[in-house]
Amino acid sequence: MEYPVCDALIAPEGSLEVLSRAEVSKLLDTSQTGLHQVFRNCALAVLNCGNNLDDGKILLERYPEFDIQITQRERGIKLDIRAAPASAFVDNKMIKGIHEHLFAVLRDILFTSDEMSVQALSEPDSGKMITDLVFHTLRNADVLQPKLDPNMVVCWGGHSISRSEYDYSKRVGYELGLRALDICTGCGPGAMKGPMKGATIAHAKQRISKGRYLGISEPGIIAAESPNPIVNNLVIMPDIEKRLEAFVRTGHAIIVFPGGVGTAEEILYVLGILLHPDNKDIPFPLIFTGPTEAAGYFSHIHEFIGETLGPDAQQRYQVIIDDPLAVAQAVQAGIRSVREYRKSHSDAYYFNWRLKIAQAFQQPFIPTHETMRALSLHKQQESHALAANLRRAFSGVVAGNVKVQGIAAIEKHGLFEIQGQPDMMASMDNLLSAFVEQNRMKLPGMRYQPCYRIIK
Repeated sequence: MEYPVCDALIAPEGSLEVLSRAEVSKLLDTSQTGLHQVFRNCALAVLNCGNNLDDGKILLERYPEFDIQITQRERGIKLDIRAAPASAFVDNKMIKGIHEHLFAVLRDILFTSDEMSVQALSEPDSGKMITDLVFHTLRNADVLQPKLDPNMVVCWGGHSISRSEYDYSKRVGYELGLRALDICTGCGPGAMKGPMKGATIAHAKQRISKGRYLGISEPGIIAAESPNPIVNNLVIMPDIEKRLEAFVRTGHAIIVFPGGVGTAEEILYVLGILLHPDNKDIPFPLIFTGPTEAAGYFSHIHEFIGETLGPDAQQRYQVIIDDPLAVAQAVQAGIRSVREYRKSHSDAYYFNWRLKIAQAFQQPFIPTHETMRALSLHKQQESHALAANLRRAFSGVVAGNVKVQGIAAIEKHGLFEIQGQPDMMASMDNLLSAFVEQNRMKLPGMRYQPCYRIIK
Protein backbone atom coordinates (compact mmCIF):
# COMPACT_ATOMS: atom_id res chain seq x y z
CA MET A 1 0.00 0.00 0.00
CA GLU A 2 1.25 3.46 -0.91
CA TYR A 3 0.87 6.40 1.47
CA PRO A 4 0.58 9.97 0.12
CA VAL A 5 3.63 12.15 0.73
CA CYS A 6 4.69 15.78 0.34
CA ASP A 7 7.95 17.70 0.02
CA ALA A 8 8.63 20.99 1.78
CA LEU A 9 11.32 23.59 2.40
CA ILE A 10 10.66 25.36 5.71
CA ALA A 11 12.38 28.02 7.79
CA PRO A 12 12.37 28.32 11.60
CA GLU A 13 10.03 30.72 13.38
CA GLY A 14 11.53 32.53 16.35
CA SER A 15 14.35 30.11 17.24
CA LEU A 16 17.37 28.41 15.75
CA GLU A 17 17.57 30.69 12.75
CA VAL A 18 21.27 29.88 12.46
CA LEU A 19 23.45 26.85 13.17
CA SER A 20 27.19 26.46 13.27
CA ARG A 21 28.95 24.35 10.66
CA ALA A 22 29.77 21.81 13.37
CA GLU A 23 26.10 21.51 14.35
CA VAL A 24 25.01 21.03 10.74
CA SER A 25 27.75 18.44 10.31
CA LYS A 26 26.47 16.46 13.32
CA LEU A 27 22.88 16.58 12.06
CA LEU A 28 23.94 15.31 8.64
CA ASP A 29 26.26 12.60 10.03
CA THR A 30 24.73 9.19 9.29
CA SER A 31 27.32 7.22 11.29
CA GLN A 32 26.51 5.61 14.63
CA THR A 33 27.92 8.61 16.49
CA GLY A 34 26.10 11.12 14.28
CA LEU A 35 22.68 12.66 14.90
CA HIS A 36 21.05 12.27 11.51
CA GLN A 37 19.26 8.99 12.22
CA VAL A 38 17.73 10.09 15.52
CA PHE A 39 16.79 13.48 14.03
CA ARG A 40 15.21 11.82 10.99
CA ASN A 41 13.22 9.34 13.09
CA CYS A 42 11.95 12.00 15.52
CA ALA A 43 11.05 14.34 12.65
CA LEU A 44 9.08 11.58 10.92
CA ALA A 45 7.19 10.89 14.14
CA VAL A 46 6.25 14.56 14.45
CA LEU A 47 5.08 14.65 10.83
CA ASN A 48 3.03 11.47 11.35
CA CYS A 49 0.73 13.26 13.80
CA GLY A 50 -2.88 12.09 13.70
CA ASN A 51 -2.25 8.75 11.99
CA ASN A 52 -3.48 5.60 13.70
CA LEU A 53 -0.15 3.89 14.28
CA ASP A 54 1.83 3.00 17.40
CA ASP A 55 4.68 0.89 16.01
CA GLY A 56 7.93 2.72 15.34
CA LYS A 57 9.24 -0.05 13.07
CA ILE A 58 6.15 0.03 10.85
CA LEU A 59 6.32 3.83 10.66
CA LEU A 60 9.88 3.70 9.32
CA GLU A 61 8.91 0.98 6.84
CA ARG A 62 5.84 2.95 5.70
CA TYR A 63 7.91 5.97 4.63
CA PRO A 64 11.25 4.52 3.45
CA GLU A 65 11.97 7.49 1.17
CA PHE A 66 11.49 10.09 3.89
CA ASP A 67 14.50 12.27 4.59
CA ILE A 68 15.26 15.63 6.15
CA GLN A 69 18.32 17.74 5.42
CA ILE A 70 19.69 21.03 6.71
CA THR A 71 20.21 23.74 4.11
CA GLN A 72 22.52 26.61 5.08
CA ARG A 73 21.58 29.99 3.60
CA GLU A 74 23.22 33.36 4.09
CA ARG A 75 20.09 34.48 5.99
CA GLY A 76 19.79 31.33 8.09
CA ILE A 77 18.88 27.65 7.86
CA LYS A 78 16.02 25.79 6.21
CA LEU A 79 14.84 22.21 6.53
CA ASP A 80 14.58 20.36 3.23
CA ILE A 81 11.94 17.67 3.78
CA ARG A 82 11.31 14.89 1.27
CA ALA A 83 8.49 12.31 1.11
CA ALA A 84 6.85 13.35 4.40
CA PRO A 85 3.37 12.11 5.41
CA ALA A 86 0.81 14.23 3.55
CA SER A 87 -1.36 14.44 6.68
CA ALA A 88 1.08 17.02 8.07
CA PHE A 89 0.02 19.49 5.35
CA VAL A 90 -3.08 21.50 4.45
CA ASP A 91 -3.19 22.60 0.80
CA ASN A 92 0.53 21.74 0.58
CA LYS A 93 1.38 23.97 3.54
CA MET A 94 2.64 22.38 6.76
CA ILE A 95 0.37 22.68 9.81
CA LYS A 96 1.82 25.41 12.04
CA GLY A 97 1.95 23.30 15.22
CA ILE A 98 3.82 20.53 13.40
CA HIS A 99 6.16 23.13 11.91
CA GLU A 100 7.00 24.36 15.43
CA HIS A 101 7.50 20.81 16.72
CA LEU A 102 10.08 20.03 14.03
CA PHE A 103 12.29 22.85 15.24
CA ALA A 104 11.74 21.83 18.87
CA VAL A 105 13.13 18.40 17.91
CA LEU A 106 16.10 20.06 16.21
CA ARG A 107 16.74 22.31 19.23
CA ASP A 108 16.62 19.54 21.84
CA ILE A 109 18.61 16.92 19.93
CA LEU A 110 21.45 19.38 19.42
CA PHE A 111 21.32 20.71 22.97
CA THR A 112 21.21 17.37 24.78
CA SER A 113 23.95 15.98 22.52
CA ASP A 114 26.23 18.81 23.59
CA GLU A 115 25.24 18.56 27.27
CA MET A 116 25.77 14.80 27.40
CA SER A 117 29.16 15.15 25.71
CA VAL A 118 30.23 17.55 28.45
CA GLN A 119 28.93 15.21 31.17
CA ALA A 120 30.79 12.26 29.67
CA LEU A 121 34.03 14.10 30.42
CA SER A 122 33.14 14.66 34.08
CA GLU A 123 30.66 12.64 36.14
CA PRO A 124 28.51 10.49 33.81
CA ASP A 125 27.04 8.48 36.71
CA SER A 126 26.34 11.40 39.02
CA GLY A 127 22.70 11.87 39.99
CA LYS A 128 23.30 15.59 40.38
CA MET A 129 24.67 15.82 36.84
CA ILE A 130 21.63 14.00 35.47
CA THR A 131 19.25 16.34 37.29
CA ASP A 132 21.23 19.30 35.98
CA LEU A 133 20.88 17.95 32.44
CA VAL A 134 17.10 17.71 32.90
CA PHE A 135 17.03 21.26 34.30
CA HIS A 136 19.21 22.70 31.51
CA THR A 137 17.16 21.02 28.78
CA LEU A 138 13.89 22.37 30.21
CA ARG A 139 15.39 25.83 30.67
CA ASN A 140 16.73 25.85 27.11
CA ALA A 141 13.22 25.00 25.90
CA ASP A 142 11.79 27.94 27.90
CA VAL A 143 9.68 25.62 30.06
CA LEU A 144 10.79 26.98 33.44
CA GLN A 145 8.82 30.11 34.34
CA PRO A 146 10.02 31.44 37.74
CA LYS A 147 7.33 34.13 38.09
CA LEU A 148 4.36 31.75 37.90
CA ASP A 149 2.58 30.20 40.87
CA PRO A 150 2.41 26.37 40.87
CA ASN A 151 -0.22 25.32 38.33
CA MET A 152 1.26 22.56 36.14
CA VAL A 153 -0.73 19.31 36.19
CA VAL A 154 0.96 16.27 34.67
CA CYS A 155 -1.52 13.88 33.03
CA TRP A 156 -0.46 10.32 32.33
CA GLY A 157 -2.43 7.61 30.57
CA GLY A 158 -2.53 5.40 27.53
CA HIS A 159 -2.71 6.17 23.84
CA SER A 160 -4.85 3.05 23.32
CA ILE A 161 -8.01 3.91 25.26
CA SER A 162 -11.72 3.74 24.52
CA ARG A 163 -13.73 6.68 23.25
CA SER A 164 -15.52 7.09 26.59
CA GLU A 165 -12.17 7.12 28.44
CA TYR A 166 -10.87 9.74 26.02
CA ASP A 167 -13.99 11.87 26.48
CA TYR A 168 -13.62 11.55 30.25
CA SER A 169 -10.03 12.81 30.08
CA LYS A 170 -11.32 15.84 28.16
CA ARG A 171 -13.90 16.52 30.86
CA VAL A 172 -11.18 16.43 33.52
CA GLY A 173 -8.98 18.72 31.42
CA TYR A 174 -11.92 21.11 31.08
CA GLU A 175 -12.38 21.31 34.86
CA LEU A 176 -8.65 21.87 35.31
CA GLY A 177 -8.63 24.61 32.69
CA LEU A 178 -11.52 26.42 34.37
CA ARG A 179 -9.27 26.68 37.42
CA ALA A 180 -6.44 28.22 35.36
CA LEU A 181 -4.33 25.07 35.61
CA ASP A 182 -1.91 24.19 32.80
CA ILE A 183 -1.43 20.70 31.35
CA CYS A 184 1.67 18.57 30.80
CA THR A 185 1.47 15.15 29.13
CA GLY A 186 3.56 12.70 27.15
CA CYS A 187 2.27 14.72 24.17
CA GLY A 188 0.76 11.84 22.17
CA PRO A 189 -2.85 10.81 21.42
CA GLY A 190 -5.48 9.30 23.75
CA ALA A 191 -5.18 10.26 27.41
CA MET A 192 -2.28 12.55 26.51
CA LYS A 193 -4.36 14.62 24.10
CA GLY A 194 -7.75 14.59 25.86
CA PRO A 195 -6.84 16.73 28.91
CA MET A 196 -5.17 19.31 26.68
CA LYS A 197 -8.19 19.49 24.40
CA GLY A 198 -10.55 19.99 27.34
CA ALA A 199 -8.29 22.63 28.88
CA THR A 200 -8.13 24.67 25.66
CA ILE A 201 -11.93 25.17 25.75
CA ALA A 202 -11.88 26.10 29.43
CA HIS A 203 -8.96 28.48 28.97
CA ALA A 204 -10.83 30.18 26.12
CA LYS A 205 -13.90 30.64 28.34
CA GLN A 206 -11.73 32.11 31.09
CA ARG A 207 -9.96 34.34 28.52
CA ILE A 208 -6.63 32.73 29.33
CA SER A 209 -4.62 33.42 26.20
CA LYS A 210 -1.30 32.00 27.38
CA GLY A 211 -2.31 28.54 28.57
CA ARG A 212 0.61 26.13 28.58
CA TYR A 213 0.30 22.69 26.98
CA LEU A 214 3.64 21.06 27.66
CA GLY A 215 4.56 17.80 25.94
CA ILE A 216 7.59 15.77 26.99
CA SER A 217 8.79 12.88 24.83
CA GLU A 218 11.99 10.97 24.01
CA PRO A 219 13.39 9.43 20.82
CA GLY A 220 12.52 5.84 21.75
CA ILE A 221 8.79 6.44 22.23
CA ILE A 222 7.99 9.41 19.99
CA ALA A 223 7.27 7.25 16.92
CA ALA A 224 4.58 5.36 18.84
CA GLU A 225 3.18 8.55 20.41
CA SER A 226 3.41 11.28 17.78
CA PRO A 227 3.04 14.72 19.39
CA ASN A 228 -0.44 16.20 19.02
CA PRO A 229 -0.49 19.77 17.63
CA ILE A 230 -2.23 21.19 20.72
CA VAL A 231 1.17 20.99 22.45
CA ASN A 232 2.63 24.51 22.36
CA ASN A 233 5.88 23.59 24.11
CA LEU A 234 7.44 20.30 23.02
CA VAL A 235 10.55 18.96 24.73
CA ILE A 236 12.53 15.90 23.63
CA MET A 237 14.55 14.39 26.50
CA PRO A 238 17.42 11.97 25.70
CA ASP A 239 15.79 8.84 27.22
CA ILE A 240 12.81 7.59 29.22
CA GLU A 241 14.47 8.09 32.61
CA LYS A 242 15.18 11.78 31.98
CA ARG A 243 11.71 12.17 30.51
CA LEU A 244 10.15 10.79 33.70
CA GLU A 245 12.37 12.98 35.88
CA ALA A 246 11.29 16.02 33.85
CA PHE A 247 7.64 15.19 34.61
CA VAL A 248 8.09 14.97 38.37
CA ARG A 249 10.46 17.95 38.62
CA THR A 250 8.18 20.34 36.68
CA GLY A 251 4.73 19.04 37.69
CA HIS A 252 2.88 20.15 40.80
CA ALA A 253 0.38 17.28 40.70
CA ILE A 254 -0.06 14.10 38.67
CA ILE A 255 -3.30 12.63 37.34
CA VAL A 256 -3.22 9.08 35.98
CA PHE A 257 -5.88 8.09 33.45
CA PRO A 258 -6.43 4.53 32.19
CA GLY A 259 -3.60 3.16 30.11
CA GLY A 260 -1.54 0.06 29.66
CA VAL A 261 1.94 -1.14 30.47
CA GLY A 262 3.53 2.28 29.83
CA THR A 263 1.16 3.88 32.32
CA ALA A 264 2.00 1.15 34.85
CA GLU A 265 5.68 1.98 34.33
CA GLU A 266 4.98 5.64 35.10
CA ILE A 267 3.00 4.75 38.22
CA LEU A 268 5.82 2.56 39.54
CA TYR A 269 8.31 5.33 38.82
CA VAL A 270 6.49 8.01 40.81
CA LEU A 271 5.59 5.63 43.65
CA GLY A 272 9.20 4.50 43.92
CA ILE A 273 10.27 8.12 44.32
CA LEU A 274 7.54 8.96 46.84
CA LEU A 275 8.43 5.84 48.88
CA HIS A 276 12.02 6.98 49.35
CA PRO A 277 12.48 7.95 53.03
CA ASP A 278 13.83 11.38 52.08
CA ASN A 279 10.54 12.21 50.32
CA LYS A 280 8.04 11.03 52.92
CA ASP A 281 7.04 14.56 54.00
CA ILE A 282 7.02 16.20 50.55
CA PRO A 283 3.45 16.86 49.35
CA PHE A 284 2.86 15.50 45.87
CA PRO A 285 -0.80 15.07 44.77
CA LEU A 286 -1.27 11.81 42.86
CA ILE A 287 -4.74 10.86 41.61
CA PHE A 288 -5.90 7.85 39.58
CA THR A 289 -9.12 8.53 37.70
CA GLY A 290 -11.33 7.36 34.85
CA PRO A 291 -14.97 6.77 33.91
CA THR A 292 -17.03 4.01 35.50
CA GLU A 293 -15.85 1.47 32.93
CA ALA A 294 -12.24 2.07 34.04
CA ALA A 295 -12.90 1.04 37.65
CA GLY A 296 -11.69 -2.49 36.90
CA TYR A 297 -8.45 -1.19 35.42
CA PHE A 298 -7.61 0.77 38.56
CA SER A 299 -8.73 -2.11 40.75
CA HIS A 300 -6.12 -4.33 39.05
CA ILE A 301 -3.46 -1.61 39.46
CA HIS A 302 -4.35 -1.04 43.13
CA GLU A 303 -4.25 -4.77 43.85
CA PHE A 304 -0.88 -5.18 42.11
CA ILE A 305 0.63 -2.29 44.08
CA GLY A 306 -0.65 -3.77 47.35
CA GLU A 307 0.72 -7.22 46.56
CA THR A 308 4.16 -5.92 45.52
CA LEU A 309 4.93 -2.59 47.20
CA GLY A 310 2.51 -2.88 50.11
CA PRO A 311 -0.05 -0.63 51.85
CA ASP A 312 2.37 2.27 52.31
CA ALA A 313 2.48 2.69 48.55
CA GLN A 314 -1.31 2.55 48.34
CA GLN A 315 -1.50 5.47 50.77
CA ARG A 316 0.38 7.76 48.38
CA TYR A 317 -2.50 8.16 45.89
CA GLN A 318 -6.26 8.68 45.63
CA VAL A 319 -8.61 6.82 43.30
CA ILE A 320 -11.54 8.92 42.04
CA ILE A 321 -13.93 7.28 39.61
CA ASP A 322 -16.25 9.15 37.23
CA ASP A 323 -16.08 12.57 38.90
CA PRO A 324 -14.07 15.20 36.95
CA LEU A 325 -15.12 17.97 39.32
CA ALA A 326 -13.83 16.08 42.38
CA VAL A 327 -10.56 15.39 40.56
CA ALA A 328 -10.02 19.05 39.71
CA GLN A 329 -10.88 20.18 43.24
CA ALA A 330 -8.54 17.58 44.77
CA VAL A 331 -5.74 18.70 42.44
CA GLN A 332 -6.34 22.35 43.27
CA ALA A 333 -6.25 21.64 47.02
CA GLY A 334 -3.11 19.52 46.61
CA ILE A 335 -1.32 22.23 44.65
CA ARG A 336 -2.08 24.73 47.41
CA SER A 337 -0.24 22.39 49.80
CA VAL A 338 2.65 22.15 47.36
CA ARG A 339 2.88 25.93 47.16
CA GLU A 340 2.89 26.37 50.93
CA TYR A 341 5.51 23.65 51.41
CA ARG A 342 7.85 25.04 48.77
CA LYS A 343 7.38 28.58 50.05
CA SER A 344 8.21 27.54 53.62
CA HIS A 345 11.30 25.63 52.44
CA SER A 346 12.47 28.30 49.96
CA ASP A 347 12.19 25.79 47.11
CA ALA A 348 11.52 26.91 43.54
CA TYR A 349 7.95 26.70 42.26
CA TYR A 350 9.11 25.89 38.72
CA PHE A 351 11.46 22.94 39.47
CA ASN A 352 11.25 20.48 42.36
CA TRP A 353 14.86 20.50 43.54
CA ARG A 354 14.12 18.95 46.97
CA LEU A 355 12.70 15.71 45.57
CA LYS A 356 15.18 12.88 46.08
CA ILE A 357 15.51 10.70 43.00
CA ALA A 358 17.78 7.72 43.53
CA GLN A 359 20.17 6.77 40.74
CA ALA A 360 18.24 3.54 40.19
CA PHE A 361 15.53 5.76 38.67
CA GLN A 362 17.99 7.93 36.73
CA GLN A 363 20.36 5.51 35.04
CA PRO A 364 19.10 4.46 31.59
CA PHE A 365 17.85 0.88 31.48
CA ILE A 366 18.53 -0.80 28.14
CA PRO A 367 16.09 -3.72 27.84
CA THR A 368 17.86 -6.74 26.40
CA HIS A 369 17.18 -10.40 26.96
CA GLU A 370 20.05 -10.49 29.46
CA THR A 371 19.07 -7.39 31.44
CA MET A 372 15.41 -8.42 31.58
CA ARG A 373 16.30 -11.87 32.96
CA ALA A 374 18.68 -10.30 35.51
CA LEU A 375 16.14 -7.98 37.20
CA SER A 376 15.84 -8.34 41.00
CA LEU A 377 12.12 -8.93 41.40
CA HIS A 378 11.73 -10.01 45.02
CA LYS A 379 10.60 -8.47 48.30
CA GLN A 380 13.92 -8.80 50.14
CA GLN A 381 14.74 -5.16 49.40
CA GLU A 382 13.40 -1.74 50.28
CA SER A 383 10.11 -0.86 48.63
CA HIS A 384 11.53 2.04 46.61
CA ALA A 385 14.29 -0.24 45.27
CA LEU A 386 11.73 -2.89 44.31
CA ALA A 387 9.66 -0.21 42.56
CA ALA A 388 12.74 0.72 40.50
CA ASN A 389 13.18 -2.89 39.34
CA LEU A 390 9.49 -3.37 38.62
CA ARG A 391 9.57 -0.16 36.61
CA ARG A 392 12.43 -1.57 34.55
CA ALA A 393 10.46 -4.76 33.86
CA PHE A 394 7.50 -2.77 32.55
CA SER A 395 9.85 -0.53 30.57
CA GLY A 396 11.15 -3.63 28.81
CA VAL A 397 7.62 -4.68 27.87
CA VAL A 398 6.98 -1.17 26.47
CA ALA A 399 10.16 -1.46 24.39
CA GLY A 400 9.16 -4.86 23.05
CA ASN A 401 5.69 -3.57 22.20
CA VAL A 402 6.39 -0.30 20.39
CA LYS A 403 10.07 0.74 20.26
CA VAL A 404 12.11 0.00 17.14
CA GLN A 405 15.10 -1.52 18.94
CA GLY A 406 12.92 -3.58 21.30
CA ILE A 407 10.82 -4.97 18.45
CA ALA A 408 13.97 -5.88 16.52
CA ALA A 409 15.41 -7.67 19.57
CA ILE A 410 12.24 -9.73 19.98
CA GLU A 411 12.21 -10.65 16.29
CA LYS A 412 15.85 -11.76 16.48
CA HIS A 413 16.04 -13.51 19.87
CA GLY A 414 12.45 -14.37 20.84
CA LEU A 415 10.42 -13.21 23.81
CA PHE A 416 11.83 -11.36 26.81
CA GLU A 417 11.83 -13.57 29.92
CA ILE A 418 10.80 -12.02 33.25
CA GLN A 419 11.53 -14.05 36.38
CA GLY A 420 11.44 -13.44 40.12
CA GLN A 421 9.64 -14.27 43.36
CA PRO A 422 6.75 -16.61 42.45
CA ASP A 423 3.90 -14.66 44.06
CA MET A 424 5.18 -11.44 42.52
CA MET A 425 5.38 -13.06 39.08
CA ALA A 426 1.80 -14.28 39.51
CA SER A 427 0.69 -10.73 40.31
CA MET A 428 2.53 -9.33 37.29
CA ASP A 429 1.10 -12.03 35.04
CA ASN A 430 -2.43 -11.24 36.24
CA LEU A 431 -1.95 -7.52 35.63
CA LEU A 432 -0.45 -7.90 32.15
CA SER A 433 -3.10 -10.46 31.20
CA ALA A 434 -5.79 -7.97 32.24
CA PHE A 435 -4.18 -5.33 30.00
CA VAL A 436 -4.30 -7.75 27.06
CA GLU A 437 -7.94 -8.69 27.73
CA GLN A 438 -8.91 -5.02 27.97
CA ASN A 439 -7.14 -4.25 24.64
CA ARG A 440 -4.72 -1.84 26.35
CA MET A 441 -1.54 -3.09 24.71
CA LYS A 442 -2.15 -1.82 21.17
CA LEU A 443 -4.43 0.58 19.34
CA PRO A 444 -7.98 -0.71 18.64
CA GLY A 445 -8.07 -3.08 15.69
CA MET A 446 -4.38 -4.02 15.95
CA ARG A 447 -3.67 -7.59 17.03
CA TYR A 448 -1.38 -7.87 20.05
CA GLN A 449 1.54 -10.28 20.01
CA PRO A 450 3.11 -10.64 23.49
CA CYS A 451 6.79 -9.68 23.63
CA TYR A 452 7.44 -11.31 27.02
CA ARG A 453 7.18 -14.60 28.88
CA ILE A 454 6.79 -14.64 32.67
CA ILE A 455 8.73 -17.44 34.35
CA LYS A 456 6.85 -18.52 37.48
